[in-house]
Amino acid sequence: MDYDVLIIGGGAAGMSCALVLGSAVNKPFAENKKIGIILHQKTSHLQNAIFNNVLGLEPGTTGASILENGPKQLQHLYPHVNQILKEKVIAIDQTTDGFLIRTNKTNYTSKIAVVAVGYTNLLNIKGLEAYIESHPRANSEKNRIWLKNTDHIITENLYVAGTLAGWRSQFAIASGSGAQVATDILTLWNDGKHTKIHDKI
Repeated sequence: MDYDVLIIGGGAAGMSCALVLGSAVNKPFAENKKIGIILHQKTSHLQNAIFNNVLGLEPGTTGASILENGPKQLQHLYPHVNQILKEKVIAIDQTTDGFLIRTNKTNYTSKIAVVAVGYTNLLNIKGLEAYIESHPRANSEKNRIWLKNTDHIITENLYVAGTLAGWRSQFAIASGSGAQVATDILTLWNDGKHTKIHDKI
């Protein structure tokens, strides 16, 4: 198995999920886990965003700068999280012990998969068709979609985060959704004991 968890998508939800998972590196239940993120960002809505109403971000921060600096932050703080660049996922197939994730260049296996790409109706990852429905929190004329889930779980060990999980297109909400999925996975690794990771001075 290539990964214990592989995150698909390098926007707000995907990078937040990776950062929280990466921050658990010194916890006994997570120290040997193999974590990866496929940082496909070309279609991210962050490309043309500017933020004035996000707590902790300098007003005027652009989404493009977050897309550029997020991977650098992840690499600097948690280099054990493998960043996969310039690949696009084309299919996710369930296997007996996890998932086979196929990209335009190669294949990966993972026990857990997190889908954190945008919520446009252009989603064309094979294997997810049965879960696609109209987005419950977007204007119908925009033809947005979600992957039907319960508490971010599509099916066992297959998670969805961000706008594709049914949340509104708001940066803080998408980031929080990714962090929620990460803490749910950490809780799973920690034998069901509710888990969160806080840094303290």
